[in-house]
Amino acid sequence: MPERNLNFDEVIERRNTDSLKYDFAERRGRPKDVLPLWVADMDFKTSSYVEDAVVERTRHAIFGYTETGDEYFQAVAGWMKHHHDWEVDRKWLIKTPGVVFALAMSVKAFTKEGDPVLIQQPVYYPFSEVIEDNKRRIVSNDLVLGDDNRYHIDFEDFEKKIVDNGIKLFLLCNPHNPSSRVFTREELTKLGDICLKHDVLVVSDEIHNDFALFGEHTVFAKVKKEYENHCIVCTSASKTFNLAGMLISNIFIPDPTIRRAFRRQVDAAGISQLATLGLTATKIAYEKGEKWYENMISYVKENIAFVKRYTKENLPGIKVIDGEGTYLMWLDFRGTGLSCEEIDRRLIYDARLWLDSGVIFGKTGDGFQRINVAAPRSIVEECLNRIRDHVVNKA
Repeated sequence: MPERNLNFDEVIERRNTDSLKYDFAERRGRPKDVLPLWVADMDFKTSSYVEDAVVERTRHAIFGYTETGDEYFQAVAGWMKHHHDWEVDRKWLIKTPGVVFALAMSVKAFTKEGDPVLIQQPVYYPFSEVIEDNKRRIVSNDLVLGDDNRYHIDFEDFEKKIVDNGIKLFLLCNPHNPSSRVFTREELTKLGDICLKHDVLVVSDEIHNDFALFGEHTVFAKVKKEYENHCIVCTSASKTFNLAGMLISNIFIPDPTIRRAFRRQVDAAGISQLATLGLTATKIAYEKGEKWYENMISYVKENIAFVKRYTKENLPGIKVIDGEGTYLMWLDFRGTGLSCEEIDRRLIYDARLWLDSGVIFGKTGDGFQRINVAAPRSIVEECLNRIRDHVVNKA
């Protein structure tokens, strides 16, 4: 049966489905009628192969404890090999309910209360939360916005922060959220060599690995053989196939000592078997979702091009930061001359938009907004029209 869910222009009604994105605005302090383009899930139906497999599994009507066999691993490994030229070993795999959970387990397993943990702000805000909520200390090697309108790593500062703070754990986000950078092999090599030199464990969040839209994603663990024994690589089908609510991630840890320590922490958190339907969805997505994935990527790339054109032509004072990956775009509002508070107020209460305010990504995010463009183009255009009418051209 051919793939059915390829109409990405179709607007799917998500309200009244307990959608975090659509149904909880008031609970989170926003007007009920805001148009949400904040949280990183798509407004697209997933692959019809996933849809059909989940429906079929549901018909069995027994949802007991579920584990995975060889077919699951082969599906995951096949995707990693085909899309990232990365050969993974079965022993490396630990499944968790999510990548953020894996980040938190890493913080707990490899640092003590009060220890510093290195990140690169502006960065996905749960990075800070899993550090501070576990009573560790944030140290940031802030990314630098260059004259080329892209973010770059300050390697001198990166090493200095490691040495000055005695860093032993670094949370890498690649592809980077929210800057959209896909770090090059050369950049990852510089980072990796510094971390090796100072015995720093790298936890690489690669959940957006399938969204290297204008570049090539390089798995951190395969940059150099030596990196395998100094890293944890976090992956999931959740972004690629819009399965975030399924709560399944695949964490790869080549080094057995690191893997045992991580596993002990997961066990201590009370996690063993994971969600039946999530395992079903992930397996079939990786086995049969290729056509859906390719069409979705093409549509997202067109949306990104549309946002860039629209912004240049209609939104003076706002600039789209260039990057190579993810379906999240980082908009620079600083040219409007508006304060961060006024930008937020106009977006939320005048434009009735719910974006992610840059301030939650760290101090370097002040004056920026993150927008999710994995939505039908009509929704993206409506969002931009509201920014034009209620933020830029507001009387």
